[in-house]
Amino acid sequence: MSTEPKRFGPPAPEPEIRGIDRFLAFGALALAALSVICFFVIIIATAVGMKQADFTHGAWPIVGVFPFWGLPIAFVMIIVLLIMSMVRRGRAARRS
Repeated sequence: MSTEPKRFGPPAPEPEIRGIDRFLAFGALALAALSVICFFVIIIATAVGMKQADFTHGAWPIVGVFPFWGLPIAFVMIIVLLIMSMVRRGRAARRS
């Protein structure tokens, strides 16, 4: 026998996905992917023989800073997305 209470009526409607949710999801994915790619580019460049002084000009400063800032920002975006999603689902469940 099941110990879950019986629910009558239709299930609660799924809350619609908003634009900010899409932005946070795809933005976090893009930032994390770009950060990981930049991380591996730095590893490969170092393995090929680039010295520390070579990383100071061109696009290398941006490539070097991206994993440092991109991954934490992506993590915060995912946490914000999860919190917003839980709040929205809680409100939708209370309404029905």
